[in-house]
Amino acid sequence: MTTGRIHSWDLSTGVDGPGTRFVLFLSGCPLRCLYCANPDTWHMRDGQPVTVDDAMARIERYGQFTDLAGGGVTLTGGEPLLQPAFTAEVLHRCKEFGLHTALDTSGALGARADDALLADTDLVLLDIKSFDADVYQRLTGGHLAPTLNFATRLNRLGVPVWIRYVLVPGWTDDPVAVDGLGRFLAGLDNVNRVDVLPFHKLGAHKYDTLGIPFPLRDNPVPRAALVERVRDQFRAYGLQAQ
Repeated sequence: MTTGRIHSWDLSTGVDGPGTRFVLFLSGCPLRCLYCANPDTWHMRDGQPVTVDDAMARIERYGQFTDLAGGGVTLTGGEPLLQPAFTAEVLHRCKEFGLHTALDTSGALGARADDALLADTDLVLLDIKSFDADVYQRLTGGHLAPTLNFATRLNRLGVPVWIRYVLVPGWTDDPVAVDGLGRFLAGLDNVNRVDVLPFHKLGAHKYDTLGIPFPLRDNPVPRAALVERVRDQFRAYGLQAQ
């Protein structure tokens, strides 16, 4: 029996895919994004061990409700592709149960998602942290190329994608980088929308609880005009940005 480690679960509407969704937060992440709102999901060892049957028993309990609400199930984290076998089996079982499935990922471990896993994924919520490779590395501790390779592969396979772009003043607001990402995304046929997500500090208390510094504690949040400017940049490339 495949076992994974999860942080928590929740029900959400509108932010983790279409409709009302059962959201399963998996533990463990290879990135250390400076703005991360969930540092309590970084380490797999801190998660609760559950079998696929355990996870499905809870998912199925809400299955009729989420289905009637036009939703489904979203696997997020942390980074669900850090646990590819568990993630793949949960997605497959959800599809067998008739539920819409979504995978929220940075794409950094996209190579771990085989074609069978992606065939059971109705939507990928792809977090592209920056289109500037140097900024991406300083912001996340990881590398941009695997995410772009994954985006290209999803396009080739015809898997629908919603892009998530966190707007952090001084980090991800550079007009040249935003235009570069807009051009890249416009060259893909499977990008249904781009969500420009304003940087916030709602997770700051978690850093305090864990006794670790929040690197962007003093960084300003974006003004409404900046958010709209970036959305307009994406719209200029024919993308649905919100």
